[in-house]
Amino acid sequence: MGDVAMTVPVVYALAQSYPELEITVVSRDLFAPFYEYAPHNIHFMGIDLRACDSIGKLGNLYAELRQENFDRIADLHDVLRTKYLCLRFRLAGKKVAVIDKGRAAKRCLTRARNKCLCPLPTSFERYAQVFQHLGLALKMDSFVSIIPQGLDVPALVPLMPAVKKEPFWIGVAPFAKHAGKTYPPELMEQVVAALSARLDTRVFLYGGKEDVPVLQKWSERYPNTVLCAGNQTLRQDLLSMSRLDVMLSMDSANMHLASLAGTPVVSVWGATHPFAGFLGWKQSMDDAVQLDLPCRPCSVFGNKPCRRGDYACLHNITPEMIVGKVEKYLVKQ
Repeated sequence: MGDVAMTVPVVYALAQSYPELEITVVSRDLFAPFYEYAPHNIHFMGIDLRACDSIGKLGNLYAELRQENFDRIADLHDVLRTKYLCLRFRLAGKKVAVIDKGRAAKRCLTRARNKCLCPLPTSFERYAQVFQHLGLALKMDSFVSIIPQGLDVPALVPLMPAVKKEPFWIGVAPFAKHAGKTYPPELMEQVVAALSARLDTRVFLYGGKEDVPVLQKWSERYPNTVLCAGNQTLRQDLLSMSRLDVMLSMDSANMHLASLAGTPVVSVWGATHPFAGFLGWKQSMDDAVQLDLPCRPCSVFGNKPCRRGDYACLHNITPEMIVGKVEKYLVKQ
C-alpha cells in the first residue's frame, strides 16, 4: 500500500501538468480511495490480484487493457506481473518506460561494511523519471492533499466528533509489516499514555485488523483515546487523517496515507532509513526519529533479521524522544 500511495502525488502532478492527457491508473481495487477526488483526467481501474495469478489470467488482463488503445505505458513497480504486461505492450509496438529502483545503490546503503550513507533519489523522483522517459516532464510541487478543500469531512467519518473540542488531535499508527520497522509495543504504549494524559489532546489509534487486540486495550486503558483500527474503511482513514494535527507512525503505509491527507508525520525508523527514498511526501527529516548506529540501515524494507540480534536501532529510542518530536506540533498558533 505504501508504494502505491507514493505514486499518487506524481500521477496527480502528471494530470495537472498535462490536462489534455487521459490517464488510466491500474492497481488493486482496494486503493480506489486514493483517486476518489482525483483530477478529471485520471481514471482508476481496479483489479483483483487473485485474478492475475497465472500467465493465462495475465493474458486476459492484457487483452482487456489493450482494448483501451493506450499510447504510452508507465510501469511504476517493475514486478513480475508488470514485466509480463510491459513485454506484451512492447511486442504490440507501444512505448513503455519502467522505473529504475536503484537496487545497486540501495545495496551499498544497507551493506554491513563500507556503507555509502548518502541520500538516494526518492521514490517520487524515480516515478517522475518514468514519465520523463515517456517525454512528460512534471511540475511536482503542486500536490498538497487528496482531500479537496470544502469537503464536509465530519459528515463522512462518523467515528470522529464533528466538533473538535480538544485543541490538538494526534494520530498514532504503531505497527508495521516487519519487526525491523516496528517500535516495541511496550515502549509505544508509554508514548500513548503520555500523549493521552495531556488535557488538550485526543489520540486516534490506526492500524490493521491484526493490530486491533493491542490497540483496543490501549483505547480502554487511556483517556481521550479512540480506536480507529478495525472500525473505519481506508477511505475513512484518509478522511479522518486530514483532520489530525500530527500523525505518529512507523516507516509504514500509514506514514504515506497521512502524507496524502496533507498531515505532518513524526516517523520512527529502525532497520530502514529515509536515505533509501521512502520518506513520506513533503515530510521533514527533522521529524524522523532515528539513531545513528554503524549498522544502520541494514535493510531497505525492514524484512531482514537484525545482525546484532537486539534491534538496538528501535529499542534504544526512548519514549521521551518520540513525545518530544510530537509535542512540537502541540503548540497553539
